[in-house]
Amino acid sequence: MHRPIAIALLASIVALTQAAGDVSDLVLPLISPGSPAAGIRAAVTPPEYNGSAVHHMLYLPPDWCADWKAKNRHWPVIVEYTGNKYPPTGSTGKVEDAALGFGISGGRFIWAVMPFVSEDHRHNEDSWWGDVTATVEYAKVNVPRICAEYGGDPDMVIICGFSRGAIGVNYIGLFDDDVARLWRGFISHDHYDGVLEWEGTTWGSPLSRYRAAAAARLGRLKGRPILVCQNIEAPGMDNLETYLTSHLPTDEFTLVKVHVGDILGPFPNKFSKHPHTDRWLLKDSPERRIVWQWLKRVLQTPSK
Repeated sequence: MHRPIAIALLASIVALTQAAGDVSDLVLPLISPGSPAAGIRAAVTPPEYNGSAVHHMLYLPPDWCADWKAKNRHWPVIVEYTGNKYPPTGSTGKVEDAALGFGISGGRFIWAVMPFVSEDHRHNEDSWWGDVTATVEYAKVNVPRICAEYGGDPDMVIICGFSRGAIGVNYIGLFDDDVARLWRGFISHDHYDGVLEWEGTTWGSPLSRYRAAAAARLGRLKGRPILVCQNIEAPGMDNLETYLTSHLPTDEFTLVKVHVGDILGPFPNKFSKHPHTDRWLLKDSPERRIVWQWLKRVLQTPSK
C-alpha cells in the first residue's frame, strides 16, 4: 500500500467484516435518473461519448459525502463487467442489471459497472467484446476519473465479472500493461479466461491459440491475488481446477465452489431464473463469507 489506509476505508473494511454474520438479504440499490449520490445508482456517460448511448453505472455507498476531499475520505472501488445477453438464464448483458460487484462489497464501496463499447461507439455491446480497444480505453480513462471525482482510492480497486465478464476480468483487465496496473485484485464468477474454447469466435478459438494469448495476459498479474468462483453445477469444474493449478502458483488464487442451488433455492425464484447467475451474493451463505473475508484480507495486505 502506497499510503496509510484512510479512516473511511478502514471503517468500510470493519463494516464488511462485521456484516459477515448478517443473514439479511442484500437489496440492489435504486437507479436514479439524475447524478450519482449516496446510496443510489445512476448512469454516467463520459464526455468522450456525449451524444451516444455508451455509459456506465455508478453507485456511491451510503456514507459517501460530497465534501469527501475536505474530510480526506476515500473508499475502495469495485469495477464490474457483465455477462452476455442470454435470455434462458435471465442475463441481459446490460450494465443496469449487474449485481456481482454490489454483492462482493456488501454495498459499502464505490461500485462501477463498465460497458463493452460497441464497434460503432454508439451504444453498449450486450454480447461479447464490441470494440476491444475502445472498451479497454474506457476503463483506463474512467476508473481513474471515478477515483478523482468521487473519492475512490486508486490503490484499492478490485475488478470483477460474471460469465462474459468473468472472462473479461483478464481479457479486458489484463489486456495491456496500462490497464493491468489499475487493479489490486481480481474476482471472477462462472468462467475464466483460457479454460474453454469459444467456437465461432476469432479470439477464443482454436483453444491452443486462445490459451497462448490467455497465458500472456496472466503474465501481467505480477503476483496479485485472484478469487475464482464457480457454480458447482456448471460443466467443466475439473477443467477449471486443472487450468488454474497448471498456470498459477497456488498462493495467488483462491477457488470457491459455489452451491448456487443451495443458496438461492429452486429455480426460478425471486433472485434468478437459473443457477448461472451473479445474484447468489445477495444472500448470506458460507461462500459469500469466504468472498468477504478474502476481500478484507486483500485490502488490508500491503500491495506488492
